[in-house]
Amino acid sequence: MDGGQWDWIVPAGLWEIARPLLPVPRVRPQGGGIVGVADEAVFAAIVYVLVSGCSWRALPPCFGASKSTVHRRFLIWSCAGVWERLHQAVLDRLAGDGLLDVSRVVLDSAHVRARKGEHTGPSPVDRGKPGSRLHGLSDAAGLPLVVGLSAANVHDSRWLKPMVLALQLRHSPVQGRYPKIGKLHADKAYDHPELRRCLRGKRIGVRIARKGVESSQRLGRHRRVIERTISWLFGYRRLSPRYERHPYAYLAFLTLAAAMTCHKRHLKLTM
Repeated sequence: MDGGQWDWIVPAGLWEIARPLLPVPRVRPQGGGIVGVADEAVFAAIVYVLVSGCSWRALPPCFGASKSTVHRRFLIWSCAGVWERLHQAVLDRLAGDGLLDVSRVVLDSAHVRARKGEHTGPSPVDRGKPGSRLHGLSDAAGLPLVVGLSAANVHDSRWLKPMVLALQLRHSPVQGRYPKIGKLHADKAYDHPELRRCLRGKRIGVRIARKGVESSQRLGRHRRVIERTISWLFGYRRLSPRYERHPYAYLAFLTLAAAMTCHKRHLKLTM
């Protein structure tokens, strides 16, 4: 395969990061079989589906792979945790170049329309129509560090602890990776005494808007970056609305979008 064949859809350098993370394909003990499609072409096809929002059966023939082949390998790679490791690898590169700022992290969520499937529920902001909520935790510059998915009728405050814990487990200063979280910024949906005590117990500065005190129209310069983060993620058309019936498939696409967002930012800052 010619080098750079998929540069029109895959950001430069992303495939080189993803290639060593892919699981080793199984070898038929009896030998034989047909020649499989190259992993690079399948990876490019998955990125194309994420970016364009097209259905699996609408894949253009230029990838040289059938819908079933690309979809099957997407599920295999998702179960193997490829997208989480890819996101982590990109974040490690950002941290290695001093481009990751966790002195301030920002937490927020956004509504996503969804027709059916797990992790859907009546949306309080969309006249009770079924939907989901995308949760994101970003650094001070708006780079997505952790992403999550829940039903639309699940209160935002229930996701503060899991998101912070996921960040601490994945980005441990004990392993010599990233500095400790300094402050957490969030809107008044997360204003709860228990959550404030939890953050203080972890020695994380609490910057959560107080109900009845701070106007919801004034997000502040630190909390506003998360809106840009969510806008970046929703720029990938496969994420909004939610087409995937199974939440793990949507979360796989969401994690890949977060990895691509961070990688593009890394390319821009290091050019």
